[in-house]
Amino acid sequence: MSQNQDNLIVVLDVGSAHTRILAADLNEGALRYRGHAAMESAGMRKGLIADLGPAARVVKAATEHCERVARANIDECVVGVGGPHIRGLNTNGGFELGSRMREITREDVRTAVERARAVERPPDREILHLLPRQFIVDDQPGVFDPVGMVAARLEVDLHIATCSGSALQSTVTCANRAGLEVTEAVLESVAAAEATLSADERELGVCLLDIGAHSSDLVVFFEGAVAHTSSVPIGGAHFTNDLAVGLQMPLGNAEQLKRQYGHCVVTAVPQNAEVEIANPNPQKLSLRLLAEILEPRARELMYFVKESLRNGGVLDALGAGCVLTGGGAMLPGMLDVTESQLRVPARTGMPVRLSNMPGELAHPSFSTAIGTLLYAHRTRVTRAAENNGLRAKLRAIFAASF
Repeated sequence: MSQNQDNLIVVLDVGSAHTRILAADLNEGALRYRGHAAMESAGMRKGLIADLGPAARVVKAATEHCERVARANIDECVVGVGGPHIRGLNTNGGFELGSRMREITREDVRTAVERARAVERPPDREILHLLPRQFIVDDQPGVFDPVGMVAARLEVDLHIATCSGSALQSTVTCANRAGLEVTEAVLESVAAAEATLSADERELGVCLLDIGAHSSDLVVFFEGAVAHTSSVPIGGAHFTNDLAVGLQMPLGNAEQLKRQYGHCVVTAVPQNAEVEIANPNPQKLSLRLLAEILEPRARELMYFVKESLRNGGVLDALGAGCVLTGGGAMLPGMLDVTESQLRVPARTGMPVRLSNMPGELAHPSFSTAIGTLLYAHRTRVTRAAENNGLRAKLRAIFAASF
């Protein structure tokens, strides 16, 4: 296997239904696909790891497959974190820079952020991201990067994305048992947004809804910054379960019916449309009946999304509408239900293509994995730039001392 792995980035997405691992490297300034694996998850329950042994074995098998495709040894990864335990809150903080105006430094920015993050939170909550919404320099709001500006006071409006500490540790332990070191954790909805949203949408105001198997994570951007993060306890598996119960059939058959013939809008299905199924004896099934079962669940999902947006104070901030991604976004009629419930335009979020990427990855179910790659790459570039800037300053100080 190739030993040149300095530019290799590997991400791990342990989902309720599928475990995905994706590897890419930096080639002439662009991320280039190296390999991936996707396998059915094990040891999961309601979006969380319930049994570490089976979950770790799936991660190890996926890693080994990805290593063969990528022709590289994989020993570390960035993990995505999502599920019903995700919470977000907005806060602010600031301090006086001194009795006289002076230039704002990177350290001043860190101090302001630390003041803003010093809010009480339950002991089991872990901070995933500190996301500045805006800086306020003296009385001037809307500043994106205040470093180098001159002022007497610096404040920051901050969004804090948190998760359950035990849920995060379970994911890290699962990766460790599979032989992987976790270098970073990324909120899955923020990652999915990285792969699906445009700069204009982030500026105008947009909700990104990542519909997973057992929960749906959402993030709202407004004026280019994260304004709200949350999760709702409904996902694609709930639709499948409704069909299995309503039609009295195994979950596997219900999932196949949903994928092939499901629709979330009853009136969009012709009245006489039927399909022949074996359950266990051959019989004809009305496709309208499928829609009559699926539509209430779709409306319930959007009801919870709407309540989350209202509670976050961002319901009226969606100038660019709502973007649906994740495997559940492909259910026909979901966009129509979204538009009717939220009263905003909606579209399906397809992930951007990486160089050399197979066509099968250009699907909403891979938005989180691809977005996590993009996020990890951007973070690595930012840190490298900051380190280079610090080294340059130290060299200048050292040279000036002689």
